[in-house]
Amino acid sequence: MENIKSYVQQHKDRFINELIELLKIPSVSADTAYSQDVIDTAEAVKESLSKAGCDFVEICDTPGYPIIYGEKIIDPNLPTVLVYGHYDVQPPDPIELWTSPPFAPVIKNTEIHPEGAIFARGACDDKGQMYMHVKALELMVQTNTLPCNVKFMIEGEEEVGSASLAWFVERNQEKLKNDVILISDTGMISNQQPSITTGLRGLSYVEVEVTGPNRDLHSGLYGGAVANPINVLAKMIASLHDEDNHITIPGFYDNVQELSTEERAEMAKAPFSLEKYKNALALNDVYGEKGYVTNERNSIRPTLDVNGIWGGYQGEGAKTVIASKAFAKISMRLVPNQDWHEITELFTKHFTSIAPSGVTVKVTPHHGGQGYVTPIDSIGYQAANKAYTETFGVPAIPVRSGGSIPIVALFEKELKSKTILMGFGLDSDAIHSPNEHFGIFNYLKGIETIPLFYKYFVELSK
Repeated sequence: MENIKSYVQQHKDRFINELIELLKIPSVSADTAYSQDVIDTAEAVKESLSKAGCDFVEICDTPGYPIIYGEKIIDPNLPTVLVYGHYDVQPPDPIELWTSPPFAPVIKNTEIHPEGAIFARGACDDKGQMYMHVKALELMVQTNTLPCNVKFMIEGEEEVGSASLAWFVERNQEKLKNDVILISDTGMISNQQPSITTGLRGLSYVEVEVTGPNRDLHSGLYGGAVANPINVLAKMIASLHDEDNHITIPGFYDNVQELSTEERAEMAKAPFSLEKYKNALALNDVYGEKGYVTNERNSIRPTLDVNGIWGGYQGEGAKTVIASKAFAKISMRLVPNQDWHEITELFTKHFTSIAPSGVTVKVTPHHGGQGYVTPIDSIGYQAANKAYTETFGVPAIPVRSGGSIPIVALFEKELKSKTILMGFGLDSDAIHSPNEHFGIFNYLKGIETIPLFYKYFVELSK
């Protein structure tokens, strides 16, 4: 451990500067205006893996953005760890809410990060956390402490559904063969209390379109006589929850796994202050499904949320118009055993059925993925827990995440491997939001902890 700390301290300024340079490239996969930047980022990741010590690195073409594959095989008889990460980032909008430019990284001290945090789009999700693994490899190679084989698979479409990743994995199962998959694209409870994510929610993401008249109409001449698509859409969306905030889609809860009282009690051991939670979000009160507390609503229960809604006149001043169309984007977070394809079909059938006769409805599925649970008695989990315990001084707590990483279920299906989610971000790091950031402490602590996972995984595998 002292060798690890010494190496990190000796090279920490370089580690930080290298990440800052990577964060300057606006690799927004959702917007084609940034296509060349995404490609440039792939090249930068390839170069970093080569410098860190991979013996073989390649940029693999896919139907979409490329995947970087790298490996260092020291002995085919030893275990192999496959590291997954992504180099694409979310769009930075709304730009005006950033306190500094999203692709001009700066280090600022905060109450939670007194040692400083890097503010930039992708700082935590996922460039910063992905790059911890690159630097951890460098550390192990330079200190001659790499105890097993390692492979890297870094993709550029995670923020838009990872469509090309499934294509790639299905065609490269032998190349990707491994004993455990390691991902840092999640978070932990706090800088004092580490945690390991053992469950992820699935996802179904759809776009809906409601059409009324064949053109925009004068609201005085036609108001009250024809269906207003915006009014209709608002009513339809409102009807998707009842007074207890249960989702009203028939069959939606049929395969939802109910956790036992004992399991819910274990979850409740994780430190949580409802008042701090509300204060951090400037809320007067929390909101959600009746019968469940906040930490259950955002992890073990399915949800349905409107992510965007638009239609009609949105410019300055007034325009008295009944819009021809109204639109919304809707995401449903799913729990294990809920199949996202089935849920998408249930939503489409229900949403179409509740439309009044004066409008037509179109539902367009975008992407989705299955939920996932990893057992805490696996060698991978035990190795991660021992690593966290050594660097933080306290054992990690297993937690279920409200987020979705659809490819985790894909990995288990195609590669027959368990995934360990060693996240080092915090809930306050504003991922997907303006002013995203990643603590310097967290970044360096990740580089310290990851090599210990390798050490303990090899020891426990014997």
